[in-house]
Amino acid sequence: MTPEKQTDNQSNRRSFITQSAGVAAATSVGLSATRAAAASGSNERMRIGFIGPGGRGFGAHVKTLCKLHEEGRNIDLVAVAEVYQTQRDKVADHIKKATGTDPGRYVDYRDMIEKENLDAVCIGTPDHWHHKQTVDSIAAGLNVYCEKPMTKTVEEAFSVEKAWRESGKVMQVGVQSTSLPVWNEVNELLKGGKLGKVLGFQTEYFRNSDMGQWRYYKLEADMTPKTIDWDRWLGASEGLAPEMPFDREKYKQWRRFWPFGSGMFTDLFVHRTTSMLKATGLRIPGRVVGGGGLFMEYDGRDVPDVATVVADFNEGVQGLVTATMCNQESRIDQLIRGHFGTFRFGNGEEFDGFDFVAERPQVTHQRDYKDERIATEKVGNTTYAHFVNWLDACEAGKPMMCNNPPDLGAAAIAVVNLGAESYRQGKVFFIDPETREISTTDPGWAKKWEKLSEAGADPKHIPGWTAGDFGSKLVEPEYMNLAGPWIDGKDPAKS
Repeated sequence: MTPEKQTDNQSNRRSFITQSAGVAAATSVGLSATRAAAASGSNERMRIGFIGPGGRGFGAHVKTLCKLHEEGRNIDLVAVAEVYQTQRDKVADHIKKATGTDPGRYVDYRDMIEKENLDAVCIGTPDHWHHKQTVDSIAAGLNVYCEKPMTKTVEEAFSVEKAWRESGKVMQVGVQSTSLPVWNEVNELLKGGKLGKVLGFQTEYFRNSDMGQWRYYKLEADMTPKTIDWDRWLGASEGLAPEMPFDREKYKQWRRFWPFGSGMFTDLFVHRTTSMLKATGLRIPGRVVGGGGLFMEYDGRDVPDVATVVADFNEGVQGLVTATMCNQESRIDQLIRGHFGTFRFGNGEEFDGFDFVAERPQVTHQRDYKDERIATEKVGNTTYAHFVNWLDACEAGKPMMCNNPPDLGAAAIAVVNLGAESYRQGKVFFIDPETREISTTDPGWAKKWEKLSEAGADPKHIPGWTAGDFGSKLVEPEYMNLAGPWIDGKDPAKS
């Protein structure tokens, strides 16, 4: 990191701390001086701190970066902020053993940012904290890796995207499947017209268990108010969740409860939805509706065990995301449909290719259009590839190098979170493409498409479309010359 960037980051951190509640001014001045002295030579290596490294944060974030450190990447893992003492010590001890660095140990992430002269953070907290911790970190001049979903609400997602764009910082959202090369390859084929007019995608994330989804996260006897700072985890004083008594179940299995997450919508749907958006180039939907119910998993949870989201886009494409948490062996195919054919993908993240399924020649009038297998590079460890991509982008100082930057992260949130809210509220949501205002008032969605048909308009296309009218126009039968209203008894075909 250059001295100029170090100076900018230190200034941003001072500004962040000044604006953060609960930090005394005298303490801030003293710690800023400490950071300035420490920064003189330390940040030639990228200093990374971890916020809330629980299951995913430890297993994926910490362990992957420890491996990359061992392989010689120019990084140091210097601090851990975690509200659960047992987990905090477990993570810090692992880092010390793996890297030789004894990291600073904190309960509050703001103290870590103030004291550790960081260059970047990895956020692995529950969903309801993502927005605040991300915006605080960006404001402090740090690059960010934030576990999916990027935020808990759509409004928060748009806020993160705005802060990121204005900052010039690097941010990666932790949907690791976006680091598969297949999605960029598919996007080029789609833009070039391989499927003709793109009409829709469908995807899924089915699961099944004998105990109920997310109850496999084990409750431990030493999870108590003495070992866990419940107030800091809950975030009630920050307005992030309602006040409630300490509960091991809420703490460890938080994905089952609305105040902290949105079940399959944000834990699972966001994965495949993000991949489909990357492949098609689509971003913010125009209309979103969600359905489903809690039909079997009656274990005290809030979130449904069957759910479907339908997202319609202004480019004339529909997205379908569906699953149940109580059946796994009859998943629907993950695919993208066009007028001239379909791309059919496997389920999961391991791809060595995908199938092109051609429509019949009576429709395409393309004699060379035949079913085929299209090869792609297989990636063995997508999480590893995703972190490598993030580090490369940080070192280059190029935010758009990231495979899942916040503009894509926000688009995925718009689909899955509005789907969840539609299910909960029984409403259809619309997003204005210019202002991004979210409304339940129908702007005339169906009528908009009917007007295009009445006018004989050209179809709308995915971003970057280069194929002209290919696969996008109907053949006009000669007998349609006989169509039209008879006015004053006159045959329109003879007028």
